[in-house]
Amino acid sequence: MDIMDRIKEAIESNKVILFMKGTPDFPQCGFSSRSSAALSECGVEFAFINVLAEPDVRENLHRYANWPTFPQLYINGELVGGCDIIMELYESGELQTMVEQAGK
Repeated sequence: MDIMDRIKEAIESNKVILFMKGTPDFPQCGFSSRSSAALSECGVEFAFINVLAEPDVRENLHRYANWPTFPQLYINGELVGGCDIIMELYESGELQTMVEQAGK
């Protein structure tokens, strides 16, 4: 399977997915740590892909949605954004609403 197809399949088959450096239990950068913690605080299960363990994804994800940095959060197949956007949404309460609606 082509890498772009693999990325698309991962995004489309998970209601909430975070492409991050490391894992939620062992994040490998502060931005990924803050983003995964915000999602965890919302009390929703989310999928993740460790881009450090999958160099093909790391090298090509930016082409998928034209977003250059990690982490990248997708909800219901749509790019939400990176850490700054995730944290703004979390602090305003909008992230909670978004992930709850995604689960329905």
